[in-house]
Amino acid sequence: MNSDSSFPRRPIPLGVIVMIAAAIHAPLLIMELPARTSYDANFHMFFASHYAQHWFNPWNEKWFAGFSQTTYPPLVHQWIALVSRVIGLNEAFSVVMLIAVLLIPVATYGFAKLWVDERAASYAALLSVFAGTVAFLTYSAGQLPTMMSAPLYFIALSYFYRWSHSAEGGSLWKGVALTLTAASAHHVTLIFGAVLFALPVLWLAAMDGPQDGRSRVAVVARALAFAALSAAGVGIVLLPYWISIIQHPITQIPIPHASRSNLLMSAPIFMNYFIVPYGLLILAFPFIVIRGASVPRLRVLLLAFWVTFLIGLGGTTPFPKWIFGRAFEILTFERFILWATLLALPIVGLLVEEWVDRSGGRAMAGIGFAAVGTLALAMGWLTWSPFRPTGGLNVDAAVEFLNRDGHDQYRYMTLGFGNALPKISTYANAGSVDGEYNSARLLPEMTNYGAGQFTSAKYFGTAGMESLRAMLKHANHYGLKFIFVYDPYYDPLLVFAGWRKVETYNSGQITAWSKEDVPPARKIASDAMPAPWEGLLWGILPLGSSLLAIVLMVLIPDRVRAVDNLVTIPSTADEGVYAREARP
Repeated sequence: MNSDSSFPRRPIPLGVIVMIAAAIHAPLLIMELPARTSYDANFHMFFASHYAQHWFNPWNEKWFAGFSQTTYPPLVHQWIALVSRVIGLNEAFSVVMLIAVLLIPVATYGFAKLWVDERAASYAALLSVFAGTVAFLTYSAGQLPTMMSAPLYFIALSYFYRWSHSAEGGSLWKGVALTLTAASAHHVTLIFGAVLFALPVLWLAAMDGPQDGRSRVAVVARALAFAALSAAGVGIVLLPYWISIIQHPITQIPIPHASRSNLLMSAPIFMNYFIVPYGLLILAFPFIVIRGASVPRLRVLLLAFWVTFLIGLGGTTPFPKWIFGRAFEILTFERFILWATLLALPIVGLLVEEWVDRSGGRAMAGIGFAAVGTLALAMGWLTWSPFRPTGGLNVDAAVEFLNRDGHDQYRYMTLGFGNALPKISTYANAGSVDGEYNSARLLPEMTNYGAGQFTSAKYFGTAGMESLRAMLKHANHYGLKFIFVYDPYYDPLLVFAGWRKVETYNSGQITAWSKEDVPPARKIASDAMPAPWEGLLWGILPLGSSLLAIVLMVLIPDRVRAVDNLVTIPSTADEGVYAREARP
């Protein structure tokens, strides 16, 4: 066996890993790369801009002729709003995203230590810095709530294990507070994490308990107490959300999304939702399965990874639709790729540890090349991808038009602007009949058709164009007087519907259209408007949960856990790999 005995056999300090993450991602975020290249950045900044101006009033008049922001957990938007008071909106988005990215290796390290030894956990944390799915969700998708909630929940699971296994009171309160914070960032992570992440950790705590002289019944009882406190807390902290979703369940016609398609039927979609986010981790999949299946301690983790991985394939297999039923047509599946990666990394860290023990520096060089290559592929895809967001489009002329001469008394629409629409909405005083958040829209011209936004109507085929025609037909009812066009495809339809071109911007790239007989916009009555007390809770409890978590993390130090048990994890090599498992 080739071995480099001079190569260090110590864990990589977590502080060093976080500094590496900062060195890689901070410059990209300081350049505001996500705000210019990602799909959802403008959407999240739009929500944040509303909280910056109307903290305790979640009713937003700027989209869909009025909608409630209680339909989306507010925490990351509220933090962006707070930070934007000091450094501006774009910069605030980048800062909050950087915090999420830096939390990823911290969460990976803590979660991996539940399953493997500290050295393997440190390798897993380091690899998470270069994970393609982290770069994909940060710089291409711009899914800040998913990026923030996932590490918070994984950190909470470390405390869930400690409380369930050892009855550490501090771990109970920190774990529950972090769970509430994660839910306040993104509820979907918590809902699916309760099954995909928490159940494997509960199984692990129940298995480890008797080995350390603890009652398995007591372990399960403490876990149920943790779950009950968390459920009650989430119910209270996100109460306005639950009220909104109960009063107005999502019953609209399903809207197509690429992540739900059969990835094997389209090379660009396959690249976007499989090759790019997984990168060279794909080469490790057979070893993950073999290694995870061969170690009893890792089998439930392997099962969780495998289920999450299958769900992340969307419509490639019938498995997700079989599990979710109609909900399959509502969900998007990028986030499952991130979760599958985080679940796989502890096993990958163990594999890296074995490879390094065999080949020393040569193994590290190969693994380093794979990690950097995975990150480089994800970043390069921003340029090569055929899916080009328009978030960087200059919309200043449209904003200036809407903010002068009383134009904000009317509503507007954009055509061809894609995800630049929220940028106009953020800075214009006028409201729009369109919007990017499908779950909040209640206008029948939108919900009765299988199309997402008016601005991208042509990409939804017949459904999109019929939806657009319905809104143009009812323009007077909504006070829809102005339309901004970035795609001449729509010009004949507007001419036929009685609209005329009034101004041209950006060397003819953007045109403004008007309809003369439209009356000023009036408020559209809606029973979806939250009560004042809901706005008060919405402005206090989600942010308060994050502040509570920060205080508890500072005031209650983690107990140092002594190493008192030596676990042998069989290796494929001639000699075993011995992992010291820390027991409370």
